[in-house]
Amino acid sequence: MQTRELAVPGAWEFTPQQFGDDRGKFMEWFKEPSFTAEVGHGLTLAQANCSVSAAGVLRGVHFADVPPGQAKYVFCAAGAVLDVVVDLRVGSPTFGRWDSVLLDDVDRRAVYLSEGLGHAFLSLADGSTVVYLCSEGYAPEREHGVHPLDPALGIEWPTQGRDGRPLEFTLSGKDEQAPTLQQALDAGVLPQAEQVASFTAGLRARAS
Repeated sequence: MQTRELAVPGAWEFTPQQFGDDRGKFMEWFKEPSFTAEVGHGLTLAQANCSVSAAGVLRGVHFADVPPGQAKYVFCAAGAVLDVVVDLRVGSPTFGRWDSVLLDDVDRRAVYLSEGLGHAFLSLADGSTVVYLCSEGYAPEREHGVHPLDPALGIEWPTQGRDGRPLEFTLSGKDEQAPTLQQALDAGVLPQAEQVASFTAGLRARAS
């Protein structure tokens, strides 16, 4: 398993080794030792989600209150998505910065984003199937969003799908109504960097 920290601290890319023969392929898309060595603590699995999206479907930017937040280990089992992590931690040196990873059924990469970070993805092919391992279960009263097309974020979303055809973005009603980054900041719903750092430090301390 190859690992790489993203430009947003607290997020990592994991690339598994694939083994193939005339029957197909096999890989270990999550390995606890590799994960813990990179992140500093294990992944508590509270919920596993799966979404299937048509080309052009844009989901996010989603985040949860910290504590306890909701960390995610994200893998694309079929199709392709551009997976984006956004630093929404107020007071972070990289506040407002984003980074992206192409998750697809070729390289089979995965992305882990820790508590306090925002998550979004754009489906680049029909039937793109994304699986999320989540550290906490769904709790609507603790979950929030920022509009993924907010110019202040400046996320460079692809305009063509994997097949080369133009993409027409499709958002849920909730994501369409999501506030801008500034509106979320003014409303006081964004995670605080110090509180997030304290929470994740506690996770690492319990793992040591």
